[in-house]
Amino acid sequence: MRSLLNFLLRIHFLLLFILIEVFSFTLLFNNNNFHKARFVNFTRQFAGNFYIKTTKLKQYLSLVEENKRLAEENNRLLNIIESTYKSDEIFFRSVNDTILNQRYQYTSARIINNSINKKHNFLTLNKGSQQGLRPEMAVVSNGNIVGVIKGVSRNYATVISVLNLDLRISAKVQKNGYFGSLNWKGEGYQTAILNEIPLHADIQRGDTIITSGFSTIFPEGILIGYIKDFEEKAGSFYEIDVELSTDFKRLNNVNVIGNLLQAERKKLEKQAEKND
Repeated sequence: MRSLLNFLLRIHFLLLFILIEVFSFTLLFNNNNFHKARFVNFTRQFAGNFYIKTTKLKQYLSLVEENKRLAEENNRLLNIIESTYKSDEIFFRSVNDTILNQRYQYTSARIINNSINKKHNFLTLNKGSQQGLRPEMAVVSNGNIVGVIKGVSRNYATVISVLNLDLRISAKVQKNGYFGSLNWKGEGYQTAILNEIPLHADIQRGDTIITSGFSTIFPEGILIGYIKDFEEKAGSFYEIDVELSTDFKRLNNVNVIGNLLQAERKKLEKQAEKND
């Protein structure tokens, strides 16, 4: 207590000065309309700027939850779209109608582990069989190809990345439909190789490469990348360098796509192979 009193005695002149200043400003603002108006405008502007900055801070801190909510909403909308699927047993449709002849189900997931500097790169997702994931489901990010689910446990799934020597993807040139096999050569994380495109195909640098839809895993039209360069190989085909559209160093949230007709198609094709 004595220390507090000694401290107050040391600064009593300062405290007295502050009280007199506050009293003076109070008299000034209460008896002068001009100064009162300026003071009110200043406090309003200060409060407004403070609220704007605090609102921006709150919005920034809520970005993680907002991204999660948007991912869930996108998948809800995709599932609504897919629920409009109509079977060809009921409606006859054109053979070229590749949209309504397939049915897919979408769910979101978050990447909790990712590698890009190995020869056989994998990702790990925070969902597994309990959330409906299973092997041979497609994994994409913002409409760009990522990989294929390889293994599943109760709450986790591993994804074989496009950046894996063992993964081959059926891809095609978007503008003319010529298709081939795309795989990664193990060098760099931004380029893959597309083979088996015939020399008479009209291709140019910058052409878009997408999934062909021929596999039971990826729907048609998932973006893979763009032609970076190409050269003639084996006398009748091009070897095409494809700049991948997916930035594997920045992956976070992904969509997992399940083909609901996959088992039926694989069973039929396996039966056809046996009869061949």
